[in-house]
Amino acid sequence: MGVVSTLHTVYILNQIITILQFEGMKQLKALILIGGFGTRLRPLTCTRPKALFPIVNKPLLQWTFEKLAENGVNEVILAVNKLTEFHIKQARMPKYGLSVKFSLDPPKMPLGTAGPVKKAEKLLGHEEPFLVLNGDLITEISYRQLLRAHLEGKAVATIALHEAEDPSRYGTAELAEGNRIKQFVEKPPKGTEPSKLINAGVYVLSPKIFDYIPEGRAVSMEREVFPKLAEKNVLYGHKVGGLWIDIGKPEEYLETNKLILETCADKPRKARNFNCKNPVAIGKGVIIGENSVIGPCAILGKNVTVGKNVQIRNSVVFQDAKIEDDAIVEGALIGESAKIGKGAKISEGCIIADHARVKEGAVLHEKVHVCPAIEVA
Repeated sequence: MGVVSTLHTVYILNQIITILQFEGMKQLKALILIGGFGTRLRPLTCTRPKALFPIVNKPLLQWTFEKLAENGVNEVILAVNKLTEFHIKQARMPKYGLSVKFSLDPPKMPLGTAGPVKKAEKLLGHEEPFLVLNGDLITEISYRQLLRAHLEGKAVATIALHEAEDPSRYGTAELAEGNRIKQFVEKPPKGTEPSKLINAGVYVLSPKIFDYIPEGRAVSMEREVFPKLAEKNVLYGHKVGGLWIDIGKPEEYLETNKLILETCADKPRKARNFNCKNPVAIGKGVIIGENSVIGPCAILGKNVTVGKNVQIRNSVVFQDAKIEDDAIVEGALIGESAKIGKGAKISEGCIIADHARVKEGAVLHEKVHVCPAIEVA
């Protein structure tokens, strides 16, 4: 047998061992980090956590549950604050067969991005590797492939790496031979990035990680833990492609809805009494008046009421909102049970929070934010 054949045989055996390791795992667990306060998405986050923001009329967390279940995850642990736990329990969303548990941050003491991992140590256990996800992502990352990449190496942590045009906004990795991460820099100054490969907010951790995270305080995975792992040559990367977007900012949240809408929107509608410009998504119980124009890129949550001669485009309207006759909504986010008065105009970048009221004939110019239950004329 030649050298090439021998190397090929060794490679195949290693692949088989990796697959057996993966299939032999008793319980594949995932920790989802959703304890933040979503300050950049205020005022909509004043009344709901980011994890429950609708993406084409389905909560973001429900999208995540669905994808985790498809990738063989059995148990999910949600790292949350007390208020977020309350909201999620109230939502009663489908869990797709997943066992869901909660790990609470201490009151008034957020634990950062690594502290919650240490806090959930008993729930995660010390037997097998586990997934960690930022809770504000929509992504096509294969968690199975990421886990297999982790099992192939001698990593304590394996990070999903996505190529970005502006890596200075994220944690950036420099890869060495064998996908080992030589250097990890969190949000480097523009022009000093070691590469365009960024931390995609999804990683696999081995139980050894608990030795690297101090207990009882906020710890940054990106600034404290990953650089130490890189120094010890036990931090690895796995390049991923396809859709990857977070909803951290209003424009990113709106863009996420548009991208998903294009792939899973309702079939083209032929409306009798109103004009529907696809793509659109219209929830159950929606009422739309005569001569209104809905779309393109309009998403109406359940039980939304739209009057006559209304125009809605490039916007997300949360459930139970009411938009009266002759109103115009363009490039905006309209919160749950909000009311837009007759003839009002809501411009690009505006956010109308839950239960807010925009009075008849009001004109809101670009990027005006209205807080919950506030009335504006």
